[in-house]
Amino acid sequence: MRDRVLHQAIFRVLYSIFDKHFVYDSYSSRVRKGTHAGVTRLESACRKVSKNWKKPAYALKCDIRRFFDSIDHGILKKLIREKISDSEVLWLIDSIFASFEKEKGKGLPLGNVTSQLFANIYLNELDQFAKHSLKAKHYFRYADDFVIVHEDRAFLEKVVVEIGTFLKERLLLDLHPYKVEIRKVRQGIDFLGYVILPHAVVLRTKTKNRILKKMKNIGEKFKDGYASEDMLKATTASYLGVVSHSRGKRLRAKIGQHSGD
Repeated sequence: MRDRVLHQAIFRVLYSIFDKHFVYDSYSSRVRKGTHAGVTRLESACRKVSKNWKKPAYALKCDIRRFFDSIDHGILKKLIREKISDSEVLWLIDSIFASFEKEKGKGLPLGNVTSQLFANIYLNELDQFAKHSLKAKHYFRYADDFVIVHEDRAFLEKVVVEIGTFLKERLLLDLHPYKVEIRKVRQGIDFLGYVILPHAVVLRTKTKNRILKKMKNIGEKFKDGYASEDMLKATTASYLGVVSHSRGKRLRAKIGQHSGD
């Protein structure tokens, strides 16, 4: 518990210092951002670039291989020291890095609130490169998952090579070889659990199946007396909230069935 309080305190101080330097379309672990804001902005960009789905447009979707395990402590410390000079704060941060290593001098634990901020500080280098050096106007990132939308496929084929080189040389990271693709936006863009289609946003099939499985489970527990009515209502409201950001009339009906409505 003491460690959690310390991580939260460090996060609150560092967030106010670093967040103002992040690009607008970075959506992970930021105030007034998040998955739904990211999906909404990406959907808007797809419509804009494709002239409301009437013109060809393409999306480059990428993922970074073993991102949290591969974050280099030395590079991250250097980036932090560009904004922080207080020796005691730096000692605390260095102590956090020293407490966890996936391999020598690399890696951040997934559970700590500070890890999310450190990840954004690290990948802000990529964000700035994409926006200012590559001139990728429609660039969106959530954690290590990012998308670029453009009307020219050749532009995306060019920048994916440059991004791969930048990540390897500047941040000691690699693109995931099986999670890099360029596709027409009309085919649907899978991002943050939703699929953006022409004139509609729907939930990813795996997400739908997971929701229905969990709703069936909580519904059965409620009938058998192992879950309270409040728990059932809270779970139902949570999943209906997820579905509300997409087209999902049938899914809402099925959730209602499992909740007894």
